Amino acid sequence: MRPTAPKIGFDRFIRLEWAKKALEVRTGLAELDDLDVLLDEAHSGLSAKKKTRTVLNRLWLEPRKDLEPLAEHAVELFQSMPSMSPATLTWGMAIVTYPFFAKVAEIVGRLTSLQGECTTAEVHRRMAEIYGEREGTRRMTNMVLQSMSDWAMLDRSSNGKILTRKNAVLIDGPDLVRWMIRVVLEAAGRPIRLGSLEARPEIFPFELGENLGFVVSSSTYLELAADSAGNQIVSSRI
Repeated sequence: MRPTAPKIGFDRFIRLEWAKKALEVRTGLAELDDLDVLLDEAHSGLSAKKKTRTVLNRLWLEPRKDLEPLAEHAVELFQSMPSMSPATLTWGMAIVTYPFFAKVAEIVGRLTSLQGECTTAEVHRRMAEIYGEREGTRRMTNMVLQSMSDWAMLDRSSNGKILTRKNAVLIDGPDLVRWMIRVVLEAAGRPIRLGSLEARPEIFPFELGENLGFVVSSSTYLELAADSAGNQIVSSRI
């Protein structure tokens, strides 16, 4: 049986420097003590630090067993491309690890797709429709939005009421593009039309680039096939 993902889980503000350090620990470029120093400096209490560590553990240090191959692939990419943005890899792991994070990303992506911005109230309203009108939903949605902003993936107004989409970042290199497609397939839990990959709202901060058909077809773990209507469908071989 496939492990059940946490219904919310992403209940802490996660700074990019913490996520990067956790990734470096997993990669062997830093020690766990280095991460603890950062967390000690930012948290006044043991309980708060423990909750933050739990999120970082699930993202990088101790991912779910079914997500271990995806995390290992990310580590290999990070090792081979030291200049790679840890925010891109952490975003990918966040949307497959935490459906709550993925849903916030999807809603923000949809709301900002036309005008380039939306209000925080709109995001809260739609999240409440899915997860219920409760304080926990609102607070944790704010944690996700604050984290997205810290990762430089989303702009927030000074009063936090307006969310503005940044220019999408072109993902650098076919290996990273294939990894992100793998992330999208894992998060969706089903095959996806090739033509719709670029517009997936949960990866709104990124551009996958051109020649996606070739990029997918040259992968050892992605498969490209045609459905009965002639649409090209991407699925995972793993």
